Amino acid sequence: MSQRPSLSRRQLLSGHVRSDAIRPPGTSTMLLSSACTGCGLCVERCPTGIIVIDGGLPRLEFRNGECTFCSECAQVCPEPVFTLSSARTIPYVATIGGECLAVRDVACQSCRDGCPEDAIRFRPRIGGPFLPSINADRCSGCGACVASCPVDAVEMESHSPEGLHA
Repeated sequence: MSQRPSLSRRQLLSGHVRSDAIRPPGTSTMLLSSACTGCGLCVERCPTGIIVIDGGLPRLEFRNGECTFCSECAQVCPEPVFTLSSARTIPYVATIGGECLAVRDVACQSCRDGCPEDAIRFRPRIGGPFLPSINADRCSGCGACVASCPVDAVEMESHSPEGLHA
């Protein structure tokens, strides 16, 4: 097992550790920075391959795939960093950027097709393809839409009141 990364509050706040990184469900940057050893067991166990180690801490890379909320990362972790081993949401919501093919008058609904929560709808418009609309209440933050977008137009934004991943 590797040594715990020595991360001070100053390093965290100064950007040496990405506090905006999306963490595995049921944990947070603060919990991870205080107890994660960076051993990588969560990376090895993740069935969709979306957990990567960044700055000594795990984060989710949705361009690799989606989170299925299987809790494998929480089950394999030897440290007390997961407060909810059965978390079913990540406090982030999908947003569609201007690079979206539908916004640029090209028919595409890949994000909707990839969404297991049916949180993305396409609304008709005159003179062009339908436009995507996100239902934030239905979005689980799983990232399936990010992985399915052919032009990387989908991003995840914090959906928690304080903007923190809790």
